[in-house]
Amino acid sequence: MADPYQTLGIERTADDAAIKKAYRKLAKELHPDRNKDNPKASERFSKVTNAYDLLSDHDKRARFDRGEIDGDGNPAAPFGFGGGGPGGRPSGFRPGAGGQSFEFGGENVDVSDLFEGLFSGGGGAQRPGGAGGFSGGFGGFGRRPQPKGANIAYSLKVPFTDAATQAPQRITLGDGSAVDLKLPAGVESGTQMRLAGKGEPGPGGAGDALITIEVAPHRFFTRDGDDIRVELPITLAEAVLGGKVRAPTVENAVMLTVPKGATSGRTLRLKGKGFSKKGGGRGDQLVTLMVDLPAGDAELTRFVEGWSGAGGNPRASLGV
Repeated sequence: MADPYQTLGIERTADDAAIKKAYRKLAKELHPDRNKDNPKASERFSKVTNAYDLLSDHDKRARFDRGEIDGDGNPAAPFGFGGGGPGGRPSGFRPGAGGQSFEFGGENVDVSDLFEGLFSGGGGAQRPGGAGGFSGGFGGFGRRPQPKGANIAYSLKVPFTDAATQAPQRITLGDGSAVDLKLPAGVESGTQMRLAGKGEPGPGGAGDALITIEVAPHRFFTRDGDDIRVELPITLAEAVLGGKVRAPTVENAVMLTVPKGATSGRTLRLKGKGFSKKGGGRGDQLVTLMVDLPAGDAELTRFVEGWSGAGGNPRASLGV
């Protein structure tokens, strides 16, 4: 059974940030869209995804570290049965004079004596049967759950504005069914969503569909954490005189007040117009003003040549 720590190439002491970093690196290298002619990469991608899913869940990780579940999240065999000892014997196994025995707490216990105590006498318990195994009060001891089917990995490219506003997305699965997804707050490239029971069928039920989100770039918006940045051109007159101008956001255009005497590089803030945050609320939109001067304007050229304020050195503070 694969060890999720080894699958991601990290130490057992790795924190959440290290786990996420290792997963993103491997997911980028092994993504099916980048390895269409390499089925082994797709298989490793699925294993990496399963390992990340287990280790990013604090409860599952703790149970794995305690040996309660295996690398696939299935319950481990009880009392150390199922492997681990020398020569393929279960851990704690010792051959005994009266047949076979196990070592519990440093003491050899004869199995026949153990079963005699368990199955004799009242309580309706029965002794081990033949092909039917244990029955009655023993409750299916030693029985492992049937494995689920394999998970199926998908990728979904989401428009920048949809990611910022958590607009619903539709994805078509391998079986032809279409599913509407609600994007989580704080969604970013590499975010993974799980659809339970939408993977390959198996004896213990179907696996899951694992959907990796890729946020598409935008032609003028850029992301800065939970904030969005945009450069907004303004005319010379708007910069000198100030006034209200239309500015785009990921939802619609809004009126933005440009202060008098604004210069290129000045940044104004639109509250709550950024990405949805994991903890609630939204980031802001940061609008950087860029004064756009007309090229070849003879009147402007004559004005500047005769303007008394054209002198001076605005770069003096930089030492140049």
